[in-house]
Amino acid sequence: MTGSKTYLTIGETARRTGVAASALRFYETRGLIQSVRSPGNQRQYHRAMLRKISVIQVAQGLGLSLREIGEALGTLPDQRIPTRGDWERLSAHWRDQLDHRIHRLQQLREKLSGCIGCGCLSLKRCALYNANDRAAQSGAGPRYLLGNSSE
Repeated sequence: MTGSKTYLTIGETARRTGVAASALRFYETRGLIQSVRSPGNQRQYHRAMLRKISVIQVAQGLGLSLREIGEALGTLPDQRIPTRGDWERLSAHWRDQLDHRIHRLQQLREKLSGCIGCGCLSLKRCALYNANDRAAQSGAGPRYLLGNSSE
């Protein structure tokens, strides 16, 4: 393969990205990436898809859903290869969401050993933080992790 090759076969794309060919086909059915067909009706991916596929992998690793990823990728231009500015706008789209997730993970890390207001009353400490399951008055689920005060 030469460095100037514009289109890659599905096998070449899979090798370059570390993503199984079946996953590439799945991403395509979800509209996350696009291919063209060769004269022999084989999928071929433009080299620009390597970046999209890499972004999908990283975003999934960060816990973003395929729906969220698809919405963000949908902001990229169809008529041309995305520029650095296009990619910066896409990442800004996720920045607030990722900051919120980081905050929630930090809360979880700090509070997981204490009462989370789930109403289980199974720990001896719960009687101190959640006597008579008072967290249930705020709603279902882990109330204190969701932001309600234990005081």
